[in-house]
Amino acid sequence: MTTNALSPLQWYQQQLEQANTALHRLLQRKSRLGWIRLFCLLVPVALLYILIPGHATAVIFVVIAGISVFLYVVSQDMNNSRRIEYTQRDIALLQSELSVLNHEYSHLDDGKRFEPAVHPYAGDIDVFGAHSLYQYINRCESEQGKQLLAHHFLQPLPAEQVIANQEAVRELAQQPDWRLALQNYGKSAQISLVTQQRVQQWLNTSDMLFKRKTWKYIIQLYPLVPFACVGLYLAGQLSFTLLTYCLFILFIISSAYTKKINGIYSYISRIVPEISVLQLQLQHVEQPAWKAGALKDIQSSSKVSGQPASGALLDLKHILNRFDFRLNVMVMPFLNTFLLWDIRQAHALQQWRQKNEATVMDWFGTIARIEVLHTLATLHFNQPAWSFPTLSDRYFTFEAEEAGHPLIPAEKRVNNSCAIDGTGQIMLITGSNMAGKSTFLRSLGVNTVLSMMGAPVCASKLSLSPVHLISSMRIADNLAENTSTFYAELKKLQQIITEVNQHARVFILLDEILRGTNSLDRHTGSKALIEQLIKENAIAVVATHDIALSNLQQTHPTSLHNYHFDVQVAGEDDLYFDYKLKRGVCQSMNASILMKKIGINITT
Repeated sequence: MTTNALSPLQWYQQQLEQANTALHRLLQRKSRLGWIRLFCLLVPVALLYILIPGHATAVIFVVIAGISVFLYVVSQDMNNSRRIEYTQRDIALLQSELSVLNHEYSHLDDGKRFEPAVHPYAGDIDVFGAHSLYQYINRCESEQGKQLLAHHFLQPLPAEQVIANQEAVRELAQQPDWRLALQNYGKSAQISLVTQQRVQQWLNTSDMLFKRKTWKYIIQLYPLVPFACVGLYLAGQLSFTLLTYCLFILFIISSAYTKKINGIYSYISRIVPEISVLQLQLQHVEQPAWKAGALKDIQSSSKVSGQPASGALLDLKHILNRFDFRLNVMVMPFLNTFLLWDIRQAHALQQWRQKNEATVMDWFGTIARIEVLHTLATLHFNQPAWSFPTLSDRYFTFEAEEAGHPLIPAEKRVNNSCAIDGTGQIMLITGSNMAGKSTFLRSLGVNTVLSMMGAPVCASKLSLSPVHLISSMRIADNLAENTSTFYAELKKLQQIITEVNQHARVFILLDEILRGTNSLDRHTGSKALIEQLIKENAIAVVATHDIALSNLQQTHPTSLHNYHFDVQVAGEDDLYFDYKLKRGVCQSMNASILMKKIGINITT
């Protein structure tokens, strides 16, 4: 389904209204089925009371009919309950998207656990944590998907994969119904890394016991023995005592491999809900006729010898469900004695493993990949005005039109355009406090990260070279390492200098260099660093309050370019910020006014 006629808000509202209507009908049906179940119990009981005297045939018919109808109604009720749960998940997802459109997303996973202690830019541009890029964008339900998305935020993709992702995201964005169903399946039971590890451990076991072909014949022929014993007993050819001895011996034989089977079962027990989700999601991926190359690759990776992986997982699910019968202590002794149940399921499991072990672990990665693309497609669907960036083969170029910070609501966001062309280029931004320098730098950083993972960006147009982002913006001390703020910044700058000296293709963002030292040393060090960056043909955007650094344009007229954000002062102390980037050096400062506002007496 495409939604060209509807805005994202209208589509979510329409779907939510339909889901609420469907849920109301399902709940009404559940109530009716409850009464029917009660009726199916009471009517046969009443008929039995009437028919018991001298109507044996009628009694048998009533019992069979009553049980059949009751089981049918129970089955319908279970199916209806599953539809209720599915619809409730749909409602929760739609309400969540409506909240995100209203810029309320604190209820979503913030990914803080993925934030590295040391990273070139993650901490500076709020990739993880409360009110972060990850929290705003992530729609993955599996732990594998969330982990892969976090990796893409931290490590730029190769240019060809970026382009492939863009194509897939465009196609998926036009399928909101399909994406909603994919996320709904994932929400029913989160596919965990623990389950993936348990499956991997099972595949790595070297047990060869149930691989032998003889087990196939033993399993097929074994039931003849206990049933023959029972038949002989019913025919009067075997005493009850001897039958008991025979069945007891058979029970001992069937339990001979219990310890070995317990070891196998320990790896794959209690994973049926997650395997069911994996099967449903893979089946969902297998159905459409995709056009995008990345989606076709994902679809082909979910096949085993040309057969759908969902079919193989459905077989595994059935085996595991049958295996779980061993948890029923009342039934299991009979199943083992008469059908060699444990060994039968262990053998089936081994046969499944032999057929699928080469590809089964790839299926977890398949779901992770499609969930990441679904995440980016949801962003594209929710923000149709955003654009896909163009990657340039030429190094270096960064040209943005009407770029803004994606985490600022559209009605409050002020967009700016900028262009950097060639290497050895420094964009020096001066400006007043709170005028928008840091936000502008983060806008550049966030949109660069989105660009390098194949996502749309918060800009009407963006063209850039494939680069690695590196920044020094938000510096904190480290008590555990006994590191001061100033020394922490020096370590960060050292990493940047190392990358620059190695002529790595990096895009550098610097906010208030060397803020932890005195004014003279800060100016001297900042000036030296900027000149070093120019000498090594680096590309950087530098925000500073140090107006004197703008004088570097006189000695580096083709390399250093002055821009600023300013403030308008109305009256004595009323400030107005337009947050627009302008050429030249800032001429208006507001620190004194702000200090007066908080009660510092400043005399001029």
